[in-house]
Amino acid sequence: MTIDCSSLTRRSANRFAKTSNQVHGRTHVLSLLFTVLLATSVHAQDTREAEWTAEQERKATVTKPYEPSAIEAWLTTIRRTLLEQPAGLYPYFASVYSGGGFTLGAGYRTYYADRTHADIKGLYSVKGYNALELSTDSWGHADGRLDLHARAGWRDATQVAYYGVGIDTPNVRSNFELQQWYVGADADVRPIWRTVFGAAIIYENYTLLEGHGTSPSIEESFTPDTAPGLGVNPKYVHASAAGGIDWRPAAGYARRGGLYQITYHSFNDLDNVYSFDRIDGEVVQHIPILRENWVVSLRGFTQTTLDDDDRVPYFLLPSLGSGSTLRAYPSWRFRDRHSLLFSGEFRWIPNRLGLDMALFYDAGKVTPRWRDLSLDGLKSDVGIGVRFHSPFATPLRIELAKGSEGFNLVFAGSAAF
Repeated sequence: MTIDCSSLTRRSANRFAKTSNQVHGRTHVLSLLFTVLLATSVHAQDTREAEWTAEQERKATVTKPYEPSAIEAWLTTIRRTLLEQPAGLYPYFASVYSGGGFTLGAGYRTYYADRTHADIKGLYSVKGYNALELSTDSWGHADGRLDLHARAGWRDATQVAYYGVGIDTPNVRSNFELQQWYVGADADVRPIWRTVFGAAIIYENYTLLEGHGTSPSIEESFTPDTAPGLGVNPKYVHASAAGGIDWRPAAGYARRGGLYQITYHSFNDLDNVYSFDRIDGEVVQHIPILRENWVVSLRGFTQTTLDDDDRVPYFLLPSLGSGSTLRAYPSWRFRDRHSLLFSGEFRWIPNRLGLDMALFYDAGKVTPRWRDLSLDGLKSDVGIGVRFHSPFATPLRIELAKGSEGFNLVFAGSAAF
């Protein structure tokens, strides 16, 4: 058999050429398809970017800056106007004397040195109580460890309540008028970590007069036996010293931290008749929950007259009943030589700019002897409240409390504790 090699070679060459042409053709088609897809993708991407850019430009023309709600704007105005340290003329909220009712006032502040200012403040309450005070405060000396204060003033409380001495006194009120001149100075020291120490000395000149208002005056219902010191007008040099641990952010408003403190008071009567010494003990603990969205706040407070033979005037006896003690009971409802108080609050914070709300419970008693301070026979109350505050102060607190003698509405210019 004869093999035609040239013919075989031609056929192989033709087959190779045909295969090469097929591969080349397919490659060309794939390249063309890839090119079309790439161009389409790039065009689509350019189109999306153009659409996104156009949308952002459209939003920029219609988007307005953030505007706070009415309540946020109102709270911000309150904080800036009423709560922060002002200069010049400013509104002033405080109590002339416990039981004076809703109070309005104004002050004027001028700074005359670094971190040092002078104030003149006046207050007037719906019950006719009034006060005027001139003060100077100098803060943050000794690397921020020392604050200095001095003040002089006058107050007139025209219808201070007196119900008698003891925890079981009837709910029958009498009134007296208390006038007081005072001048003094004090200092607060924070030497290390959270330790706090304070010292003060003040001259206090008291004048007691017939009470005003609808209730009978005190001398119509009581005698010096049932109202110790009735009829006297003592003058005191009042010295005090305090020491403890305080890791609250501020004394006027706190959602965390605590205070553990003891204060010694020496009331030296210039006539040496009604001199007495007293010790106050206070424990406050704030327990934040979930980044301070809620807070459990607890307080224990006691006052005790040291010597049972000391004569304490009726208006300076330890007392319970007010916007910061037994809140369902009127101011000065219970008086005696020793007192004990427990308070607990569950607080929640609807708006951190300056608004808290709270449910609270108070329980306490007064006794003639220290050993009678126990958990038996406590007076108690429950209530709800709202507080307007800054990071450092609580100038307005409104609360409704219920106790065994009914309801009591509280307006206060400070934190409960």
